[in-house]
Amino acid sequence: MRVSNLLTTKGRDVATISQERTVTDALQVLKERGIGALVVTGPTAPLVGIFSERDIVRALASRGEGALQAKVSELMSTDVTSCVESTTVIELMGLMTERHIRHVPVVQEGNLVGMISIGDVVKARFDELEHEKKDLLDYVSSW
Repeated sequence: MRVSNLLTTKGRDVATISQERTVTDALQVLKERGIGALVVTGPTAPLVGIFSERDIVRALASRGEGALQAKVSELMSTDVTSCVESTTVIELMGLMTERHIRHVPVVQEGNLVGMISIGDVVKARFDELEHEKKDLLDYVSSW
């Protein structure tokens, strides 16, 4: 299974926020959308960073409540790992595990085309395993 299959199932909508917005603004978007990360946009396409719940926790621990008034650009992660639509789910699992990340933007030909979360990967793998289990049970029961 490839990332393109995941995007077909979950959709290609990506929540973004400008690097000039405040952390409080970002928190509101995360809450409204029920998600854990935002792609940060700026002057360079397709993205300048990613802003996640993990970034917020670290900032609150080091800066206290003053972190809420900071700009997203001050706290975002700039070393963003992305993938392409042809990336396999197994490859993506390896990337996420190796780099300890939970959200991976999908970039194709310089355009942001989706976002895959660890939850999307787990669901896809679970569905694959369930399908394999059903096929094996059907095979065994046909004897």
